[in-house]
Amino acid sequence: DVQLQASGGGSVQSGGSLRLSCAVSGFTFDDHSVGWFRVAPGKEREMVACLSQSGETDYYAEFAQGRFTMSKDNAKNTMYLQMRSLKPEDTAVYYCAAEYPPIGCMPDGMDYWGEGTQVTVSS
Repeated sequence: DVQLQASGGGSVQSGGSLRLSCAVSGFTFDDHSVGWFRVAPGKEREMVACLSQSGETDYYAEFAQGRFTMSKDNAKNTMYLQMRSLKPEDTAVYYCAAEYPPIGCMPDGMDYWGEGTQVTVSS
């Protein structure tokens, strides 16, 4: 069975940092694209960052560029989202997800989802 388990959320003050982790099992990064998404209060799910199956191509939402970095460790079957300079508007439940075959890493196109982890940023 494919499983994804996100962790690392918490409460931080504006300007702080958090690193989210997502442990995966039942598939490999080699043939799945993976991504981080979030759902903010009153908003729809949106893409935060995605990595291609090769890991050579990454995509970031405009709000994440320059502040967030996504990475993955094939040996540990874990992917990460390093978030810096956090803002109150980054408050959301963050989800990790995987897609096969890799198509577009869109919120409504991912095939496997983990349970979310709450990130709360206070001003």
